[in-house]
Amino acid sequence: MTSHSITAEKRTEKQSSLRDLRASGRIPAVVYGLNTNSLSVHVDHKEMMKLARTGRSEMFKLHVEGMDDLSVIIKDFQKKDGQWSHVDFLQISESQPLRVSIPIDFQGVAIGSKSGGVVQHLLTDLEVEGLPSKLPSTIEVDVSHLEMGDKLMASEVKLPKGVTLASNGEDHLLVAVTAPRAVLEEDAETTEEVTPSNTAETKE
Repeated sequence: MTSHSITAEKRTEKQSSLRDLRASGRIPAVVYGLNTNSLSVHVDHKEMMKLARTGRSEMFKLHVEGMDDLSVIIKDFQKKDGQWSHVDFLQISESQPLRVSIPIDFQGVAIGSKSGGVVQHLLTDLEVEGLPSKLPSTIEVDVSHLEMGDKLMASEVKLPKGVTLASNGEDHLLVAVTAPRAVLEEDAETTEEVTPSNTAETKE
């Protein structure tokens, strides 16, 4: 996994105005978790956006002046007017498994769609467990082999070595290739036409 890092500055009483921080190109943030008390910091907006593109589940180093580097992930973030306005960093242990939701990157064109089928994506991410160094930024799912009527379950997805599905015993439907609505409606109409009144009566 690629190693990334970002520098954060501690927020001071003089920087209590979050609006002023954002106006100066900074994003207010908080760091918590593990053995770290809640720490208020701020990071450069451009650096944060570059880092965010690698995926929220990916571990990276947070440099804070006067402290040892912290291993963190992006736990949550808020937006305002389409821009990131606040970030929550969660400090983690590199030796302890982590449960996170990772975005699914659907690959290929389903065979069923070429014959008029409709590809339905029922989930956009998967909850998995693994050591931080093993967690990918995205999970690739190939749908090119799916034909009309086929379905793909979460348990069928091939995960990277060291990463497991956090399903709690439940399996979830990821993708389904269904017939177009017009075809389904036509089938329904055909079924309605075949009624007892239209079938031959059995003679005694």
